[in-house]
Amino acid sequence: MTDLAHIRNFSIVAHIDHGKSTLADRLIQSTGTVQDRDMKEQMLDAMDIERERGITIKANTVRIDYKAQNGELYVLNLIDTPGHVDFAYEVSRSMRAVEGSLLVVDSTQGVEAQTLANVYQAIDAGHEIVPVLNKIDLPASECDRVAEQIEDVIGIDASGAIRVSAKTGVGIAETLEAIVTHLPAPKGDENAPLKAMLVDSWYDAYLGVVVLVRIMDGRMKKGDRIHMMQTGATYNVERIGVFRPQMEKVESLGPGEIGFITASIKQVRDTKVGDTITHEKRPCDKALPGFKPSVPVVFCGLFPVDSNEFEDLRDAIEKLALNDASFSYEMETSAALGFGFRCGFLGLLHLEVIRDRIEREYNIELITTAPSVIYHLYMKDGSRRDLHNPADMPDLTYVDHIEEPRIKATILVPDEYLGDVLKLCQDRRGIQMDLTYAGARAMVVYDLPLNEVVFDFYDRLKSVTKGYASFDYHLEGYRQDNLVKMQVLVNDEPVDALSMMVHRDRAEMRGRAMCEKLKDLIPRHMFKIPIQAAIGGKVIARETLSALRKDVTAKCYGGDATRKKKLLEKQKAGKKKMRQFGKVDIPQEAFISALKMDS
Repeated sequence: MTDLAHIRNFSIVAHIDHGKSTLADRLIQSTGTVQDRDMKEQMLDAMDIERERGITIKANTVRIDYKAQNGELYVLNLIDTPGHVDFAYEVSRSMRAVEGSLLVVDSTQGVEAQTLANVYQAIDAGHEIVPVLNKIDLPASECDRVAEQIEDVIGIDASGAIRVSAKTGVGIAETLEAIVTHLPAPKGDENAPLKAMLVDSWYDAYLGVVVLVRIMDGRMKKGDRIHMMQTGATYNVERIGVFRPQMEKVESLGPGEIGFITASIKQVRDTKVGDTITHEKRPCDKALPGFKPSVPVVFCGLFPVDSNEFEDLRDAIEKLALNDASFSYEMETSAALGFGFRCGFLGLLHLEVIRDRIEREYNIELITTAPSVIYHLYMKDGSRRDLHNPADMPDLTYVDHIEEPRIKATILVPDEYLGDVLKLCQDRRGIQMDLTYAGARAMVVYDLPLNEVVFDFYDRLKSVTKGYASFDYHLEGYRQDNLVKMQVLVNDEPVDALSMMVHRDRAEMRGRAMCEKLKDLIPRHMFKIPIQAAIGGKVIARETLSALRKDVTAKCYGGDATRKKKLLEKQKAGKKKMRQFGKVDIPQEAFISALKMDS
C-alpha cells in the first residue's frame, strides 16, 4: 500500500523524434526498474514496426520505484505517448489518467507544431508541466534560445527547464527530483465507492482482454465483481497487477494507482475507452466524463493481390481491430479488384502502419486504393448521405450540393522556405488565416480541404522545406464546394480503384496528369490501349498507349506496294479483334504511383 502523497503520475509529451522513448528508457534504467542485462533501446515500444520506424504508436505505461533525495520512497507511474498527429487520440486519453507532464523539447530543433498540439492537450487536461530540454550533448544545441522560444510560443515559464541528454544520461537525476517536487500528488478517497477509469484495452492471446485502469476512488481487489457503467456489463476480476514493463501481480490497486486487470472479457469491443468501472454491489453515484470516440478521417480500400487470400485478410483485419479501437472496416467489392474491405483510419500514417502490419504479420500482399475522405451529399429530396467511396457516387441529377471536410493546419517553418510553403498551400486550395513569427521561424495557419491533404501533402511539405517544416492539423467542419467525381477508363473500362473526387476547376489538370502517369506505368500490350479521364459522360483527358507490333513486312522485298499494305491490313484487323477481347492488367505499383500527385 502506497500513501497518496508518495505517488506521482505523469506522461512524457513531445514532437516526433525529440527523445520521449529514450528519456523513458533512462528513467527506467537509472531507477533499476529493469536490470541492465534486460535493457534494450525503446524499452516501451513493443511492436516491431515501432522499433523499425523509430516512432511510438501505442501509449505504454510503466511503474517505477524511486528513492528521493529526502530519503522517502516514491511510486512513479509513467505513460510514454506517441508524438505523431495521427495518434493524437492516444495522447488525449493518456493525459486524462495522469496529473502532470514532462514536456520534452529537442534543444537543437526547438518548438515544433506537434509540441504545441500535445502541450495544449496537457493544459486542457489541467496538467502541471515541467519543461525538459533534451539532446544537450549535440554541438548544435542552443538551450537558452529554445527556452526563450518555449516561453514565447507556448507561454509557460522555462527559466528552470531541466537540461538533459537522454542518450548519455546527463540530467536524469534532476529530472526524477523535479517529478517528485514539481508535479502534484493524485487525489482520491480510499473509503469511497470504487471509481476507476478505463484508459486502454488490448487483446492478449493467453489472457483475453487486458484492461489498463486508473483508480480515482476506492480500492479494487482480485475476485471483485465489477460493473462497467457505459456498457452495463459485469465481470469478475481474475488478475490484477502493474507494469514494470513486464506484468507483475499485486493484491489490490488503490486511489491514484495505474495498473491492469483481466476479467474473462472476450472482445476489445466490449470495453469502451473512457468508461467508468465500479463495484456491482456498491456503485459510485456518478460516472466519469468519458472520451469522444475517435472518428476515422481517411478511408481506403484494402484488397488482396491474390483473391484466394480474402479469408486470410478478413482474419488479419479482425485481429488488428481487436487491438485498435480507432480502426474501422466493412466489406466491399470492386469490378477490377474483387472482394476486399473499406477501412477507416485516423490519418495516412495510421493507414501505412496498418497496411505494413497486415503485410508483415500475416504475409498477405495488398492493393490499396486511393485514400478518400467522407463527403456530405445533400440530395434534391432534402436528405443527406455520407459518401465514403467515390465509386458509389450517385447520378449528379439527384444531388443538390456536396460538402467536404476542412481542416485547420498549423505549419512551423524556417523563414527561407516560407514562400514554398505558402505556394503549396495555395495550390491545395488553402485559405490563409494567420502568419506570425517565433524567432526565425514562421507559424502559418491555413484552412485547407482535407482531401487535398490526405494524398501526399505531408511528403510534399517535407520535400519543399528539406524536412524542416512541422505540421499539425485538426478537423474544423464541412463546407460546400464545386466537387465532381473523376473516373479513369482504361481500354473503355472504368477502374473503380482510381476514381476520385476533385474540384471542378482542377479536374482537367488532375485528369491529364493521371493519364500521362498511367501511360508510363501500364506495360504495353499487343493492342492499342486508350487511357481516359472522364467526368460523367465527358472525357477531359486522353493518352494512347501504342501496341507492341511485329514487323510483318520484313520478308517483303521488292514487288508492288499493295503486298505490304495487305499484310499490314491483316495485322490491323487482328489487333482490332484482340482489343475487343483483350484484358488490360494494371500492375500494383501503377495504382500507388498514379495516386501520388505532383511528383
